[in-house]
Amino acid sequence: MKILDLFAKKDFAPVERPYIIAEAGVNHEGSMEIAKRLVTEAKEGGAHAIKFQTYKAETIASKDSPAYWDTTKEPTKSQFELFTKHDKFWKKEMEELKTYCDQVGIEFMSTPFDIESSNFLNDLMDVYKISSSDLTNKPFIQHICQFNKPIILSTGASHHHEIIEAVSWINEYKNPLALLHCVLNYPTPDENANLGMISSLAKAFPNNIIGYSDHTLPKDMRSCEIATLLGSKIIEKHFTHDKTLPGNDHYHAMDKKDLKLFNNNLDRVFSLLGDFDLTALNEEEPARRNARRSLVASKNIQAGQMITAEDLTFKRPAHGISPKFIDDLIGKKALIDIQEDTVLQWNLFSA
Repeated sequence: MKILDLFAKKDFAPVERPYIIAEAGVNHEGSMEIAKRLVTEAKEGGAHAIKFQTYKAETIASKDSPAYWDTTKEPTKSQFELFTKHDKFWKKEMEELKTYCDQVGIEFMSTPFDIESSNFLNDLMDVYKISSSDLTNKPFIQHICQFNKPIILSTGASHHHEIIEAVSWINEYKNPLALLHCVLNYPTPDENANLGMISSLAKAFPNNIIGYSDHTLPKDMRSCEIATLLGSKIIEKHFTHDKTLPGNDHYHAMDKKDLKLFNNNLDRVFSLLGDFDLTALNEEEPARRNARRSLVASKNIQAGQMITAEDLTFKRPAHGISPKFIDDLIGKKALIDIQEDTVLQWNLFSA
């Protein structure tokens, strides 16, 4: 599945296998070798896309911007200082990664955080991702809308009225839009995941694709599985090649093993879900014929006798007249003697 195929769909089942984005961010830490390894492992794990982040420290944060992450895991106290460590990948590196993604067979994405990166990424991506942190950044959102491409917008740390406002800016340009439930709490404790908000997003924005951007610890990947069952059509989660590495985005990221586990979990989920159309299965035919009931003679019935309700009962199997036709049978005459406990057939009675 390609991301543009998802945006082109007109009808969705209540629950569908999601488009999976492995959010590599800057977990390459400036190494093209590691970045390509992330691409390869995301593909092997079953992701549809791998997404990086493109920014410069001086355009994303002021020098006194404080940390908002768990400083016991990432001790850097300044956003500017942290971003300076990871802002070396720019246009040339993104072009190389795009080429490599094409070779591997996985879609390339990168979240831009400034005007310049959003401009050069336009040639490399079919869809733009806008970070939760830019949900109130009207001029930046309006700039991205002018590329006339679908937009995926995360809604972390946002009140309902703020999401409505951001959506209204995008709707002015008529860009197709997906909204991702997200909690900007690194890592997100299970009790803060609030996956029920996915349903609220779907209800509030019925014309938009709804998804989930996850920051919980991967563990058994249940959060992403539950988000899928709640109707998320896109699942995005941070991705790393080594969860034991220090740093803000490694310890709460999934790795290839977690991603494979998620896809295996989905295999069983969708095997259990099956078809959404109400119908009996071919495999249920023995039960339909043998576990359902037929009308049965509750006593001996003589030839010529008019049938009353007292002459009838209902028992298994369903090889005879269905009990739903009892009103049609009452009042007819028996053509022959019928013994008690006979499973009744229409040819035993007058027309």
